[in-house]
Amino acid sequence: HVQLVESGGGSVQAGGSLNLSCVASGVTHIPLCMAWYRQTPGKEREAVAAIYSGGGRIYYGDSVKGRFTLSKDNAKKTVYLQMDSVKSEDTAMYYCAARPRMNCDPSRVEYSAWGRGTQVTVS
Repeated sequence: HVQLVESGGGSVQAGGSLNLSCVASGVTHIPLCMAWYRQTPGKEREAVAAIYSGGGRIYYGDSVKGRFTLSKDNAKKTVYLQMDSVKSEDTAMYYCAARPRMNCDPSRVEYSAWGRGTQVTVS
């Protein structure tokens, strides 16, 4: 089954940028849907962005639209989350998730595979 490993988290000042990566292994091809979620203690997990490996629509949460960009490299089985103009409220643990089916909308479907997360702290 798929394993997901996130990297790229760290500390950044408000207004700065950070680029997260998530590599999928244990599979022949990149999963059909890959997504980023985030969570802070005491709050519900929030969908940040999601993408279909075949291209097309990318889903973004309302709080990150216009600031974050999700991209993929199918050959490397990797998705990236470019975080620009970060705010203190972007501070969270960021998790990569994968789904083996075509509907990628994180507001409508559940993701079945999860990484361990990478911490992002904005000060």
